[in-house]
Amino acid sequence: MNLGIYVQVPFCRTKCTYCNFHTGVFSSRMYSPYVDGVVREILERDSLYHSTGIASSIFRCAAQLNVDTVYIGGGTPSLLAPVDLQRMLDALRGSYRYSFQEVTLEADPETITTEKAEAWIAAGINRISMGTQSFDDNELAAAGRLHRRADICAADKILRVAGICNINFDLIAGLPHQTEESWHCTVEDLIALGPEHVSIYMLEIDEGSRLGREVLNGGGRYSAARIPQDDSIADFYEYACRQLAVAGYEHYEISNWAKPGLRSKHNLKYWLRDPYFGIGAGAHSFDGKMRWANAHDPAGYSAALSAGRLPVEQKEVLSEEQAFDEEFFLGLRLLDGIDVAALEPRYNTAPWNSVRNRIDVLVQRGLVEWRRERLCLAPNRLAVSNEVFVELMS
Repeated sequence: MNLGIYVQVPFCRTKCTYCNFHTGVFSSRMYSPYVDGVVREILERDSLYHSTGIASSIFRCAAQLNVDTVYIGGGTPSLLAPVDLQRMLDALRGSYRYSFQEVTLEADPETITTEKAEAWIAAGINRISMGTQSFDDNELAAAGRLHRRADICAADKILRVAGICNINFDLIAGLPHQTEESWHCTVEDLIALGPEHVSIYMLEIDEGSRLGREVLNGGGRYSAARIPQDDSIADFYEYACRQLAVAGYEHYEISNWAKPGLRSKHNLKYWLRDPYFGIGAGAHSFDGKMRWANAHDPAGYSAALSAGRLPVEQKEVLSEEQAFDEEFFLGLRLLDGIDVAALEPRYNTAPWNSVRNRIDVLVQRGLVEWRRERLCLAPNRLAVSNEVFVELMS
């Protein structure tokens, strides 16, 4: 069985207004000691996990698993010195069987230099996920981003010249000050650069971000009053769907597009419920039956590792009903849908009896549809997929 490894680097140079992740602005003096902790978590896996009480069958045979994908995310892991990224990857090579097919590094455009790109390739990184978000300077400034459109173009050129030929661009539909015209220009600029992969997320409003709290409290900071209406955001998303299809991209997951053969191998593990280990502060793991997560505070994480213990703050063994719900929630995110015939024998009749009637109702309402034996979201419902999931799982 293949295994994915996720390494969390929770450091940023600034906190974007829309961000609801457990990341923050920390002194660069913390970077190297934090990597020391990550390396220790990798190298001392057996003893550290023994102290947590996590008895994962997949974990016990981890040395026999083949690691085929690594994703270094954050945060802004491109802030780390290349030697520290090398140390983490070397520790993985020394602790697991591996045949790295895809090693992704998240990078902000303004942090990318020729020297770093060359060092990343030397370390074994072969895919960059660039935090682009928009090609409009006004939107980027309002969101608290440090880069501008010119930085995106310069970073793309640096990566191409260095030899990195698998690049993802992230975009956000619904940023403050975004208009139909500016969104069309952003999508056109992206297609002109021709990244191998594209991720587009619709802006989330929740209390986990400064912008979200401002909107929910009726305030005006962070350009909260300039967020487009929900209908406009859905229109932006659907425009991108059409334009990317014309440009030859395959829409394979609600928020993700790829050129043929270049889907994200690592992220597919999440949607297919394949096993993955998370390493670092706040990183999550899944072995097929259990989920667990490390504590989020990077200083506390590093201190715990120095003391010889792994700070796991969440552990959950999934019930059959929870696993069944995940199969639907995650499987329907993929445009290929769910192979119901293959799924049915893996679960007893109880969850099926409760969900079949709901599926029939959603089919009648045009929210989901059958394509042979596969259950899929209706193509015109992708922009409101969360509403469909709530109705299916309620």
